Amino acid sequence: MTSAKQLTAISRVINILQEWDKAPKTKRKTILEDFIKQHTNKTGPELEQEFAQAASLFLTRLTAWLRLTYMIGTCLNEQLKAIGIFLSASSGHKFMAEFLEVGGVFTLLEILGLKQAKEMDKAEALKCLIHIANAGRKYKELICESYGIRAVAECLAKSKSEETQDSCRNLLLMLAQGNPKFQLQVYKGLIALLPCSSPKAQQMAAHSLRIVQPIVDQANPNIVEPLLNLLRTLHLEVQFEAIELIKELMIYDVSTSLLSGLVLLLKPIKEDTLAKPEILEDPNMPKISAPLPVYIQQAAAAKTIGILARDSNELSERLIQLRVAHNLLCAMGNSEYADSQRQASLTLEHFCRTYPIVDDHVRDAMGDALYDLFMSNPETLYVNMNHIQTDVLVSNKVNIPRVAEITE
Repeated sequence: MTSAKQLTAISRVINILQEWDKAPKTKRKTILEDFIKQHTNKTGPELEQEFAQAASLFLTRLTAWLRLTYMIGTCLNEQLKAIGIFLSASSGHKFMAEFLEVGGVFTLLEILGLKQAKEMDKAEALKCLIHIANAGRKYKELICESYGIRAVAECLAKSKSEETQDSCRNLLLMLAQGNPKFQLQVYKGLIALLPCSSPKAQQMAAHSLRIVQPIVDQANPNIVEPLLNLLRTLHLEVQFEAIELIKELMIYDVSTSLLSGLVLLLKPIKEDTLAKPEILEDPNMPKISAPLPVYIQQAAAAKTIGILARDSNELSERLIQLRVAHNLLCAMGNSEYADSQRQASLTLEHFCRTYPIVDDHVRDAMGDALYDLFMSNPETLYVNMNHIQTDVLVSNKVNIPRVAEITE
């Protein structure tokens, strides 16, 4: 027999549902705000108790209205927050199953791609997707099968909100872990983010790759070019993540390509040094003497080579075989950008002090006077050199082809 308390609860729920069905959008927004305020962080059984075991009837109305209105954004933020309460409720798998059965994942992913959607709405959609991914492997696979990796990656690349970008990054990492069927696809999606125009997205992608790389336990050759191009950035946080990722990739098959690429970057081709960024060619922009990205990349390459060489003798010897000493001397003669000269000098000093054969070749290429100046203070060498000396560095003939000679 139904108790008076249960009858009261049933009557109250019926009134709420009838009120929702008849209410205009302003009234529905008020109902949603009250629901969010009263039911945040409640468990599945608690929600059922509040709705007299009929919470699914309210969720059904929410999902139906969401599918009808998400394109125009009517109360979208409130709808997503309310749905999120159901999806995040512990012991509330029934609610999640009901949401997924009506295509809830597709709707959430479509919201991420809407040009007219607000950043805060995309952030709420991502929270709902995170709740779904948290439910286990089969739910992660469902998101991935719904082309979720691409949708989330594109949202990360295009978003102007750091909160939204952070949620995208967290979701991608979740989809890569404990999800062997799609972990390689997430890995490739993160690589595709490296060339995007958002520095924050580049930083997050590079950092995420450092986490995902050991999971996939293989390096895709397509990572080499966009990763080396990150060294052109003016954003030090992006450059830091790029260098750290390069260090971690040294145990994989792409290490040779990365080392060769770094050495080549020390000596940019003429076409790259003549090309100016579009912003510097704009006649409406004020004249500024910013270094070309290729010279920033040159300095970063010299810095990275120095880090790698100090970390590993084996890498040092491989770099010497790749004519790193010759190209470092060329970079030291780059009068266009002082940091290229400074970083190249510091890195070459390490090779000279570590390998006598390199030291002998560098002394012959520089001449005694310039060599003594270099070894006395490599960090400030670029300040004290004249044009003749820089030309000598650029035209040097240093070549140390055999590792056997280095290690003897």
